[in-house]
Amino acid sequence: MFKPELLKSLRDYSAKKFAGDFVAGIIVGIVALPLAIAFAVASGVDPAAGLFTAIIAGFLISAFGGSAVQIGGPTGAFTVIIYGIVAQSGLSGLATATVMAGVILILLGAFKMGGLVKFIPYTIVTGFTAGIAVTIAGGQIANFFGLSVGISEAAPLTIMGETYTSVPGDFLPKMIAFGKFFSTIDMYSFVMAAVSLAFLFIWNRFVKKIPGSIIVIIITTVLSVILRNTCSMDIKTIGEIPTSFPKPVVPDFSIKTITSLFPTAVSIAVLAAIESLLSAAVADGMTGGKHDSDTELIGQGIANLVTPFFGGIPATGAIARTATNIKNGGRTPVAGIIHALTLLAIVLFAGKYASLIPMATLAAVLINVAWNMAGFPAIKALLKGQKSDIFVFTVTFLVTVFVDLTVAISIGLGFAAFFFIKKMIDLSEVQSKRESLAGGIFTSPDMPEEKLNIPDGALVYEIDGPLFFGTVRKFEVAVEKAGVDYKVLILRMRNTIYLDAGGIKALEQANAACSRKGITIVISGIHTQPYVLLEKTGMAEKLGKENICADINAALIRAREILK
Repeated sequence: MFKPELLKSLRDYSAKKFAGDFVAGIIVGIVALPLAIAFAVASGVDPAAGLFTAIIAGFLISAFGGSAVQIGGPTGAFTVIIYGIVAQSGLSGLATATVMAGVILILLGAFKMGGLVKFIPYTIVTGFTAGIAVTIAGGQIANFFGLSVGISEAAPLTIMGETYTSVPGDFLPKMIAFGKFFSTIDMYSFVMAAVSLAFLFIWNRFVKKIPGSIIVIIITTVLSVILRNTCSMDIKTIGEIPTSFPKPVVPDFSIKTITSLFPTAVSIAVLAAIESLLSAAVADGMTGGKHDSDTELIGQGIANLVTPFFGGIPATGAIARTATNIKNGGRTPVAGIIHALTLLAIVLFAGKYASLIPMATLAAVLINVAWNMAGFPAIKALLKGQKSDIFVFTVTFLVTVFVDLTVAISIGLGFAAFFFIKKMIDLSEVQSKRESLAGGIFTSPDMPEEKLNIPDGALVYEIDGPLFFGTVRKFEVAVEKAGVDYKVLILRMRNTIYLDAGGIKALEQANAACSRKGITIVISGIHTQPYVLLEKTGMAEKLGKENICADINAALIRAREILK
């Protein structure tokens, strides 16, 4: 059932809890201000879009989500996708894709698919997160160095055979474009950005309570105003921010638009689900609580369904802001609601001052975010692991940066599945455990030595691991070794907990081959799932139910009956 955490939290709410939520909500609201603006700028949309997303989505995620402390809003993970959608389909296309993503998220939660997101391999999450970090940092080169990138319909630029009338959305063409205009560097912007970035690194290392992004933005904004008024120095700022709530706008829901943007909507939904549930899991570890994955997905879906009607962009749970909320005393969704109201108050009463924030400073804030987002300790640990994990990480990372996030996740999942199947095949064995024709000793690495009285004319094979399409060939080779001298082939399946259609087919072929040679197959120690599948497919009847035994001793007794 859909049970928002807010309703549960209000049952035993107290003044003490409100005090903690109130302080945490105000602090997180202040922290979210520069990040919401920065992520909007990095996504190629107006700063106001980021702010109203943080307000509306932040409120709805806290009100309807399944985590007590989750803080929602725009995040860096979406900047790559949003930039590409805006470049190709405009803001209307972005709104349509976001609404569709919201519907998909609600359906995922309604059909209790929240747990499935957790099965996406860690290597893939690390790879695309690092790839997004590189893309965010690379996209800020123009603002960091104050470049005048003169690409327009009047002055198009040809890169790698493609003609662009605006800054390219793809990473490599964008870097080439920035390189062509690097001679237009503005030293004032570069110095401000470089000093801001150095300040952030130093501040964040020694000061944990107060976020450095707020401090550096206040200082550089005041400095830019002074320099503009005293030295007539023109430093580029983020521009005007509306000081009133936007009017609702209906996105384009034509069949053509929905069809063309559906794959992108799926990407947004998957990314929102992964990041929000990852953030909720991290929050659980910090608070000792437990979130409801399905309700959280529904809450995320509601937020992404509503926000685009007010000019917003995709939103999800933000790990950094959620952690800030917890560290400052937030323990219920009320803190997230107060964070949204704090942002709304800032926009309504101090929006004109926010418009003076230098773009160079925002570039420094985003590069600092990208540095923290890249997860260098996790990458370093991963690179010491298995070659298959390194390969999946590298491919996911490179495809995220140079191709597309959607393609990266798909390819990463494909390779991860391939390596997992290969690992299962390597771990599976179908081998003879019979040491002699009679009185053989049966051994297993994790089982005590067994002394079995194997009758003359019987052969025992043990299947270690699942019998599925990947291990069928091993089974077939083992059966082929059962020569005509044997009249009973005992297949010991105590370590086989899974059987699929490929395994059933292999058993059917083995039974047919053995029947031609006058050999009877006896199954020993079969588990529930394989036995149920044998029953459903009729394989149990073909083998003979009397030849399916509970354990090896019963199987040996049956073998003696057959041999008589």
